[in-house]
Amino acid sequence: MRFRSILLGVLAAGLFSSQSAHAQYHYSVRHYNRQGRPYYRGPLHVTLGGGTGLYNGDLGNSPGDNFFGPAVSAGVRYRLTPHLHLGSEVSYVKLGARDKAKERGLAFTSRNGLGTVFLRFDLLPDESVFASSMAEAPIFQVYVQGGAGLLLYDPRSYLGTARPTDGTVYLAPERNDYPFLAGVAPVGGGFSVRLIDRLSANVEANYYFTNTDQLDDISLKLGGASRGNDGFGTVMLKLDYSLK
Repeated sequence: MRFRSILLGVLAAGLFSSQSAHAQYHYSVRHYNRQGRPYYRGPLHVTLGGGTGLYNGDLGNSPGDNFFGPAVSAGVRYRLTPHLHLGSEVSYVKLGARDKAKERGLAFTSRNGLGTVFLRFDLLPDESVFASSMAEAPIFQVYVQGGAGLLLYDPRSYLGTARPTDGTVYLAPERNDYPFLAGVAPVGGGFSVRLIDRLSANVEANYYFTNTDQLDDISLKLGGASRGNDGFGTVMLKLDYSLK
């Protein structure tokens, strides 16, 4: 219940900030690129995504040992220059995996909520943003992105090789204050396809570096054999809608 309350609070804050951003932006104001061509910032975009997450940590990173769980996201994005965008996103990712070392027989499951701010750079030109252009937005776009944020993670470890059930007996946690906050630095990219005038579909992959080794609640149970901080990746299909 504590995790759910905190996550709902983060989601509510994200929605409030997106509404405030939408109320403040003015895409009719002209700006100029290095060649002196006038362009318009904005409009505000909203995104909804769904996919899965992939764990990478002390237990390994093999897709065959991962218990793939759902990953969902909601966000906003705003153009700063003809190629650069500023975005913010709130997400939920469920992770889990079995130990690559079968003799240890460890496994974990984890619920994770996160909020991130990122910069996205479009690799292909978009003539539609310039004030003097009659061109439409490109049908296909490729982009890279990176950012920073906070992760609220709540892991539980156990002995076993399968997904947990209602009867699973969990091991004593490595800390007594889960869910706990950690920093994350996402990097990734993807491509988008314009479906209709204001709606696009994006296929996007990101990897999240973290500053914690307890994403899986396993590090101390390995007796000092930890190989460094844990991380995870996501692959999502996102719908991107322009509020223009």
